Amino acid sequence: MNNNIRILLAEDDENLGLLLKEYLLAKSFETDLLPDGDKAFKSFQKNFYDLCILDVMMPIKDGFTVAKEIRAINKDIPIIFLTAKSMKDDILQGFKLGGDDYITKPFSMEELLFRIEAILRRTKAESKLSPQNVYTLGKYTFDFQKQALIAPDNTHKLTTKESELLKLLCDNINEVLERNYALKSIWADDSYFNARSMDVYITKLRKYLKDEPSIEILNVHGKGFKLIV
Repeated sequence: MNNNIRILLAEDDENLGLLLKEYLLAKSFETDLLPDGDKAFKSFQKNFYDLCILDVMMPIKDGFTVAKEIRAINKDIPIIFLTAKSMKDDILQGFKLGGDDYITKPFSMEELLFRIEAILRRTKAESKLSPQNVYTLGKYTFDFQKQALIAPDNTHKLTTKESELLKLLCDNINEVLERNYALKSIWADDSYFNARSMDVYITKLRKYLKDEPSIEILNVHGKGFKLIV
């Protein structure tokens, strides 16, 4: 299950943070440890994560503020709150802000691991149950099944490969779509020829979306592409 799972861990208690990071790394979770809410949110904007663990009481920005900012960008990423408090109001506030779980200090590492794995199992099952086929991209609507990019004044028909690539970008909106993952998903092979072919399709998609200033497809050097909305 933990294959290539990347976790954002925001914890201002240095000892606990390092302990948690070492434990998660030992369990094969890639883990970035950030010491305050501001650095955590900046890291979230720059990197792709599968799950966030946020300490509620942090300097500069608290965990609830960071969760609110993360939810404005990504409504689906799982968030677990860590706190020394066990007050009912705090727990309710955490869930109102879109938290998936809440763990009160002190806690055992095994309990945290159990909660992480339970959330990842659930989110994986949900994404399989309800694949999304219609996406809003600024003034455009992308209908994957119809292979169409629909604007108020015209509809652009896409090829199968264009549609599949745009769907992968949309499924990873504001996050890095890894180059090799896209190649293997669409072309089933990450050969040099297919990689060049994908670059051509990316250029075409940029051209189709160029009239919408709020949309941008970025090259992320050495990693892949990012659809910014």
